[in-house]
Amino acid sequence: MGHDHNHSHGVTATGKHRKRLIAVLAITLGVVGIQVIGAVVSGSLALMADAGHMLSDAAGVFIALMAAWIATRPASDQRTYGYQRAEVLAALANALILIVIAVVIMIEAIRRFGEPTEIQTDVMLWAAIVGAVANLVSLLILQGAQKESLNVRGAYLEVLGDLLGSIAVIVAAVVIMTTGFSAADPLASVLIALMIIPRAWHLLRDVVDVLLEATPKGVDVNMIREHIVAVDGVVDAHDIHIWTITSGVPVFSAHVVVEDAVLNASGADSILDQLGSCLGRHFDTEHCTFQLEPVSHSEHESHQHA
Repeated sequence: MGHDHNHSHGVTATGKHRKRLIAVLAITLGVVGIQVIGAVVSGSLALMADAGHMLSDAAGVFIALMAAWIATRPASDQRTYGYQRAEVLAALANALILIVIAVVIMIEAIRRFGEPTEIQTDVMLWAAIVGAVANLVSLLILQGAQKESLNVRGAYLEVLGDLLGSIAVIVAAVVIMTTGFSAADPLASVLIALMIIPRAWHLLRDVVDVLLEATPKGVDVNMIREHIVAVDGVVDAHDIHIWTITSGVPVFSAHVVVEDAVLNASGADSILDQLGSCLGRHFDTEHCTFQLEPVSHSEHESHQHA
């Protein structure tokens, strides 16, 4: 017997914050244009690296927006959860883009150490300052939403990295202006690349956890079992599974063993309501499916899962 308290597949976590992402996308693209022009005029690799990173951010935000739109498409017999996991695939693409950008920056920086170039530090400095201010504005826009969605969090972390990158470019420009140490430019480029890689790795790891249907962070399966067994009439629970379809959409299923005497229409409804309410209240999991089984049937179960 199954019971599902929430069959809706409405707006996803990313979809709720679409306007924030659009605003950040517009700001990012504007700054990319300014920094590319500044990098060409000044000859700064660090500024071009920062522009490239921001361009990858813009691509990631665009992918996230498209995925959020795709995720709102209704479910079908062929795709019973709809397209909600498109958001997770977008986050995967975002992480891979970041890794590629970091590698390209590293290679070019190493080449620049052997072939130093003259840099117009005044243009480099002002373009980096514009980038830092724009990134700070974008961070403030995304701050309230980054805990709800992998894609928004990915965008937030990328913008944070851009802010640090812009600061690195500013420092490099000041160093070159005051000391003439031109190697500060490729050094800043390497620093930007090193900041990108850990963030990309963490995002990639979170995406893999979702795709492998790992138990969401902070969820204790044993504690959930204790809450289920505490419901009147419940004897045991097994085959417990909890995973994430996409950000903000956790799903739960379990086989619940109940006393034979309560397995009638009114008793079953009461137990299912209590189970659904309990998981929704204590574990923020509203999409629950329970299979109720009488004690007399337990010997037929293999109990291969949690």
